[in-house]
Amino acid sequence: MPLGNSPPAVAVTVDFLKPVIGADMVGVDEVLRDSLRSDVALIHTIADYIIGSGGKRLRPALLLLAARACGYSGRDHRVLAAVIEMIHTATLLHDDVVDESDLRRGHATANAAFGNAASVLVGDFLYSRAFQLMVGTGSIRVLEIVADATNRIAEGEVMQLMNTGDAALDERAYLDVIERKTATLFEAAARIGAVLGGAPREREDALARYGRHLGIAFQIMDDVLDYSGDAGAIGKNVGDDLAEGKMTLPLIRALAVGHDAEKGLIRHAVSERGRGEFAAVAKALETTGALAWSRERAAIEARDAAACVDGLPPAPEAAALLQLAAFAAQRTY
Repeated sequence: MPLGNSPPAVAVTVDFLKPVIGADMVGVDEVLRDSLRSDVALIHTIADYIIGSGGKRLRPALLLLAARACGYSGRDHRVLAAVIEMIHTATLLHDDVVDESDLRRGHATANAAFGNAASVLVGDFLYSRAFQLMVGTGSIRVLEIVADATNRIAEGEVMQLMNTGDAALDERAYLDVIERKTATLFEAAARIGAVLGGAPREREDALARYGRHLGIAFQIMDDVLDYSGDAGAIGKNVGDDLAEGKMTLPLIRALAVGHDAEKGLIRHAVSERGRGEFAAVAKALETTGALAWSRERAAIEARDAAACVDGLPPAPEAAALLQLAAFAAQRTY
């Protein structure tokens, strides 16, 4: 597949990854299961529950693809991909407690199944085990990347909490949160893959930019799907963002272009966390074109991501990076 600056049209699934990194992804799952064994029964039970619940595994896949695209031929990429997934899972555990979520990936959240205290503490275990695994690889550079990323993610989580119920949040503030909270780990995964492959700094930075744009596209689509997706397909309740008072890009756009009644509805629903107003808000987002506009913003980020991998040598991994960018902006789950 030729490399260009636009993602190709693809089916909206991640099945294209299997022939490229399928064996590596199986290896990542093996690392996860081996590393999360514990003689503390509750830790083992919750960790096994979380890992068994699946997920798209996009962040570890990104690390694997970047490493292989940069010529890496060792085995540490599987360990570090597992590290990235552990950190992501830990953030989800803590997120679900803060947001009081009860459904993720089509299953009850860990906090719903086991309680808030257990979820927070097992999240801490995942963080600490991730850093143990990183130390085992002996790479100070990787430790630096992940330490910086986890700190930045935590900042994003706090910023999002501070913004709860704030209907005056603007687009720049929204992007600042999602760049930290979501895009940071995508960026770190891509950069680590480049570091493993011994890529020159220019290519490392380009892959990191790819990860950042990919993460932003992914989060924008997550926010769109919260108002337009199917709960069975996306694996969580639609309307959760509104019920949590989150001001996301579709709402920000609707406030910019909607009429007074729509603006008043949205402001009230966000400030009062009005899940009961979800249907009316979702209709307003559709009629104002805010959902379509937000999808296009995700597509722009996907195109920007694709442009960052133009310099990679033609290879299945490079082609898969292009397809992954397309998936992020076109996905329905």
